Amino acid sequence: MDTVSLVTGGNRGIGKEVCRQLAALGHTVILTARSRSAAAAAARETGAEPLELDVTDQRAITTAVRRVDERYGRLDVLVNNAAITYDTWQTAVTADLATVREAAETNLYGPWLMVQEFLPLLRRSHHGRIVNVSSEAASLTHMGGGTPAYTASKTALNALTRMLAAELRASNILVNAICPGWVATDMGGAGGRPVADGTAGIVWAATLPDDGPTGGFFRDGNPLEW
Repeated sequence: MDTVSLVTGGNRGIGKEVCRQLAALGHTVILTARSRSAAAAAARETGAEPLELDVTDQRAITTAVRRVDERYGRLDVLVNNAAITYDTWQTAVTADLATVREAAETNLYGPWLMVQEFLPLLRRSHHGRIVNVSSEAASLTHMGGGTPAYTASKTALNALTRMLAAELRASNILVNAICPGWVATDMGGAGGRPVADGTAGIVWAATLPDDGPTGGFFRDGNPLEW
């Protein structure tokens, strides 16, 4: 049977390219976006199946789980890509905490909810994979100031990755955090690497063999410092 993969925030940028590359590998790809029309348009371009989904809405996630269960009966790959608020205009000492909380809802609690709700379907897979799209900005080793909402939420996502990997190891579900690098997208801005290059490491983590790494932080398949 085809590998069933679901990608959040799949209507543009990195998420859209992840859907394109996974579909090219023969995966059945479920492309999700907050807007039904945006999901449908991106799905037509990438060979994916569209699904309206807001990762901050638990009822919407529950509905999505039911639809995936009814159609496919399982989920093999979950790519938590949806993210917001690269807040270059803020510093930690003066940050608007409402902005920080809003970022956390999508960047941390969204992936957390997605894992909790889709876990029964992931457990039915023989090779479950969870890929949390993170950033080297979340590395404590090299962390400085700036972008506090984005950085704090992605650092917490890395911590969640470690916990999930430990708890799901016995279920043969591999969980890793992937930094795509600075990519030329709406969020990353001009001047970054091509989207396809940044996406390749995410696809690598989504297609790891059963003896592949889990609980790691990678870019381009190479470990990053936490």
